[in-house]
Order: sequence, then C-alpha cells, then structure tokens
Amino acid sequence: MNPNELNAGNIVEFIADIFERRGAESYLGEPVTMSEHMLQGAWLAEQEGAPDELVAAALLHDIGHYTSEFGTYSPDDVEDKHHDEAGGEVLAPFFPPVIVECVRLHVSAKRYLCATDPTYFSRLSPASVHTLSLQGGPMNAEEVAEFRSNPFHDEAVRVRIWDEGGKVADMKTRAFRDYVPLLERVVKKFAAER
Repeated sequence: MNPNELNAGNIVEFIADIFERRGAESYLGEPVTMSEHMLQGAWLAEQEGAPDELVAAALLHDIGHYTSEFGTYSPDDVEDKHHDEAGGEVLAPFFPPVIVECVRLHVSAKRYLCATDPTYFSRLSPASVHTLSLQGGPMNAEEVAEFRSNPFHDEAVRVRIWDEGGKVADMKTRAFRDYVPLLERVVKKFAAER
C-alpha cells in the first residue's frame, strides 16, 4: 500500500501488514525481533494499567524503523536515522497527539532520562548506548527545559521506560492482531473528534 493512499479506514491494516512482513527482522542487535520488542512495550504498558493511547504508543513507538526514508538501523551506523520523527510523521494524520508525540519523543525521552536520572544510563542495553551517542547523548539543561515544555513529556518518558524494558528474549506477550481492535478504537475516536 502506498503511504499516500492511507486513511483512517486503512491505517491499522497498513501497520498490521508492516508487522507481519517485517516484524521478524532483528532489532538493533538485541535478543528480540523488532515486533517482539514493540509487543513487549505494549505488554508492559498493559501490565501497568496504561490507557489505550499509551498502550498504542508503546506498541507503535518504533514504527519509524519501517517507514523512515533513511532505512533501518545497523550497528555499524555512524549517524542517526531519525526513526522517531519518521514514525510520528506517518501516524500524525490518524492518531491523537499523545500517541504521535510519544513516538516522536521516545528518543528524546532517552536523552532526557540519561540527563536527569543518574541510574538510567546503567539500564541501557549496549545497542541503546550506541544509538544514544548517535542521537546527541544526554540532554543539556536547555534541552531538558525544552523537553519538559512539551505537554506530553511525562507520557513519552513512560513509553521510553517500557521501550527499554522490551528487550527480553522469550517474553510471552499478546500478538499484534490482538491489538487491532484497540488501535481501531483509538483511530476512530480521533477521527470523530477532528
């Protein structure tokens, strides 16, 4: 499906197709596939009783690895591929701002947590440490203030924590298709409110 043909009626199926076709790709050298990683994020969000919008954000936070014009990440990369921005861009017409901003800000949230939580850096996987260096490293004071000015920064931090937790080999989660009704509800509600 051509991204220019996307609409509220087919965006969820477009995403489902991506998961089914490309979800088995390796995830940045982690012990999980890309789809396992995103499903684990959604599962962790559900376990905390997060609302539908944050479960969706955790599920979709890395969708930009599939939609970025710069291609998917490789451990040999020497510059950032901006998957956060690519993911936010593809979701923005169909999903509420909280989801779009969590996707767009999940890299910034890593940089923010590394700057503001002395224990967070030690929780990063080796691949996440490498990408942090490509993404600008921990934020400086001005960047921290700018990040905090975003009305969805707290939600983005929650998604980031689930993101980092979603790298466990053989974790049992639900399947992507189990989340289709949730995603469709969120898209339908957003379309009705516009």
